Amino acid sequence: MTATDRVSTRRLLSLAASAFVVLAAEPLYLLVDTAVVGHLGSVPLAGLGVASALMALLLVVGSFVEYGTTGRAARWYGAGRTDAAVAEGMQASWLGIAIGLLMIVFGEVFAHPLTAVLSGGTGAVQQAAESWFRIAVLGMPGVLLVLAGNGWMRGIQETRSPIRIVLVANALSAAVSPILVYPLGFGLEGSAIANVAAQVVGGALFLRVLCQRRAIGRADWTIMRGQLVVGRDLIVRSAAFQVAFLTAAAVAARMGAAQIAAHQIGMQLWEFTALLLDSLAIAAQSLVGAALGGADPTLARSFAWRVAGYGFWAGMGFAAIIAAGWFAIPALFTSSHAVRHQAHLLWPWFVGMQPAAGIVFALDGVLIGAGDVAFMRTITMIAAVGAFAPLNLAALHFGWGIGGVWAGLTAFIVVRLVGMVLRTRGGRWLVLGEQR
Repeated sequence: MTATDRVSTRRLLSLAASAFVVLAAEPLYLLVDTAVVGHLGSVPLAGLGVASALMALLLVVGSFVEYGTTGRAARWYGAGRTDAAVAEGMQASWLGIAIGLLMIVFGEVFAHPLTAVLSGGTGAVQQAAESWFRIAVLGMPGVLLVLAGNGWMRGIQETRSPIRIVLVANALSAAVSPILVYPLGFGLEGSAIANVAAQVVGGALFLRVLCQRRAIGRADWTIMRGQLVVGRDLIVRSAAFQVAFLTAAAVAARMGAAQIAAHQIGMQLWEFTALLLDSLAIAAQSLVGAALGGADPTLARSFAWRVAGYGFWAGMGFAAIIAAGWFAIPALFTSSHAVRHQAHLLWPWFVGMQPAAGIVFALDGVLIGAGDVAFMRTITMIAAVGAFAPLNLAALHFGWGIGGVWAGLTAFIVVRLVGMVLRTRGGRWLVLGEQR
């Protein structure tokens, strides 16, 4: 390895380590929250699972303010235009606030019918889901401000501020949640209040950073229009994810309370590992975008395969840890024997998908950094609609149980793996310049 390669590898790992801390904070809080709610019983835990799936659906519309902004800001940064990169962050923040307010209105109007559809009726699980969701949706503007802030800071390779902000916000919420749920007697609703508190604090702190950089300004439609073009394909891609995940949640809910509760535990753990594997992808977004902005395709391709290799070995590590925790990990989240039994049924699929997922998430970051989001949209739709959703529906029809649902998730990963590797081997994603 040359001296240049060693320097670039250190930079990649430094960015990945920073992203790892930021990404770990939110799912760690959600895991704590799941454990807190899980000991209220299977119905509150199932309600949290349904409501969390619905919150994720709303984030389909706003997720591009993070991932789309990283690639655009990174290209400006690579071209030596840090001012333009920060301006991308300001405009992404305006978009985040506007979209977040619209989400509140939509969520409050449609909370009842949406939770009824996802829970399979209007019983106790639906009521729990609706009560949690109506409170949690109030924090959506804060959520999107945090996403936008992380996006532009990753683009300019700023690693310290996002760590401080995210840790402060989530530590506050993790400390408050069990107090609200148990001693103060708010129950499941206490969890939602703690979520909103974290989101508001996080969003305010990211706005403070923009103020310190004197970057607060008016909305600029020219910049926002470019972000929305990128966002269009990312939204469709995210929608494909959510069609699959909502199908899985709805199928699991119709199998029974124990199945949807186990699915909630599994999905929170899966999202935790996915986000941690995504730390390499985020480093790749920033470095690949900067390399292409600086007109260096050789460096961009080198980063692509290097991060894919790191993703594979990280996935192998997670597979070993998850396999070893077959009995102990589910017991951390529930005292119900029925729920633990269902978790054990999905566990082999959860373990087996990890190495492939590590490569997939790494190459996701490469292509997002390159702005090749149209291809990502297409391969995700093929995997979700052609593999994941049909297998989930078949699991319900043929009685395959929760294991069948997770076989669908594994197929979703494998289809994307094949498509992403073939795309990266080609050269159509290597487009040079400040913006794609």
